[in-house]
Amino acid sequence: MGKVVERADWFELILEAIDEAIHVVDDRGMTIFYNHNAAKFDSLQKEEVIGKYILDVYPSLTEKTSTLMHVLRTGKPIYHSLQTYLNKNGERIETVNTTLPIIEDNELIGAVEVAKDVSKLSALSNRLGQKKRTQDAAEAVQMHDFASFLTNDPLLKEMLERAKKAAVYPSSVVVYGETGTGKEVLVQAIVHESDRKNQVFIPQNCAALPESLLESLLFGSVKGSYTGALDRKGLFELADGGTLFLDELQAMPLTLQTKLLRVLEDGVVRRIGDAKSIQVDVRLITALNMDPFEAVKKQILREDLFYRLHVSSFHIPPLRERKQDITLLSRHFIQTYHQQFSKNVTRLSEETERLFMAHHWPGNVRELKHTIEHAVLMMPKEAEEIIPLYLPAHLREQKLEKETSESSLKNQVSSFEQTLIQEALHQHNGNIKKTAAALKIPRQTLQYKLKKYADAEI
Repeated sequence: MGKVVERADWFELILEAIDEAIHVVDDRGMTIFYNHNAAKFDSLQKEEVIGKYILDVYPSLTEKTSTLMHVLRTGKPIYHSLQTYLNKNGERIETVNTTLPIIEDNELIGAVEVAKDVSKLSALSNRLGQKKRTQDAAEAVQMHDFASFLTNDPLLKEMLERAKKAAVYPSSVVVYGETGTGKEVLVQAIVHESDRKNQVFIPQNCAALPESLLESLLFGSVKGSYTGALDRKGLFELADGGTLFLDELQAMPLTLQTKLLRVLEDGVVRRIGDAKSIQVDVRLITALNMDPFEAVKKQILREDLFYRLHVSSFHIPPLRERKQDITLLSRHFIQTYHQQFSKNVTRLSEETERLFMAHHWPGNVRELKHTIEHAVLMMPKEAEEIIPLYLPAHLREQKLEKETSESSLKNQVSSFEQTLIQEALHQHNGNIKKTAAALKIPRQTLQYKLKKYADAEI
């Protein structure tokens, strides 16, 4: 036990900084490390847990249902396992746990658990399940319309017109483009234009959850089908009559893609552990942050699923390919944050605008939005222009690198020119008229350059 305690001290600062809950026990199940995030959603103080037996702290758990105790008993790791328990206040907590044995010299000396709290997801699922499919459900998400998608790009405007036409039909839609280009804005606009705009709209990111939890979230579960499972509707059931939006579809495991294809073809879902099938009427809209044909080629997207979904597809180009939108979007975000933060800012400075036009914008519209937000927060209330001083560091450094590069080029050109002039003067024994003629420049220009180089050496 002593060895684990010593090593826990080394990493304490790192483990406290991690966003997940970290819980470490020794081989007897006594807690030796417990970070701030774990204490926060357990509604406990760290002092109430450190040095205590885990089942005394969590009386709703048992040796079988506690993932830490299970690993201590078996010596085998557990990955992405759902655990349900009651915290100090009697609140139901659900976590997805990865729990690993700590082995030293072939001896089990403890276990460490990394847990992500998914209680809010479950609560959302329960709330949606209790709602009627009315206007109230549709307003659970603040919907964008086509007017929200700002662009001056002719090709993008043409794409939006096609999307408006596709919106009124119940067919599935695929939207693709780099992260931050505005895929969800377009998806919400399509839903807003459809005959399902007053029905439930549920967005879900396929990359946000491990496979086991994503499967139960999509298709639902019956009590006892796996550890901690309850009778719960999945998102397909909850979205019945409305729209389900699956973002980052290429991140969905291929086994789940097979089940998704079955739902699309048959219009029925089956909860995990249930023999009964349930008919659903759901419009499915999906998004990818890469070209779907490339995803199929890389075998991370099933070809049959893609062609089943690919009734209508819309590509949103990156911001660097539609530079005319940078100024338009900048004005929009300036107006938004000018009001939100009560600042006097109204525009970009000319220097900032040049910098924005030269920037690659790897984070696309989202990066531009956050850049404007940062600048407005940093500038004084009375300032009206966003100058480079108020921009995030990486953009300021880009400006410095550009200036350094330009300065370096000027120095090299100047040095080369000076060498040519000196060689020509030497060949013509210092005769200004003959040297100027040889260099094919006016005599006055040569005299000016000689004076400039002489002053620079002083």
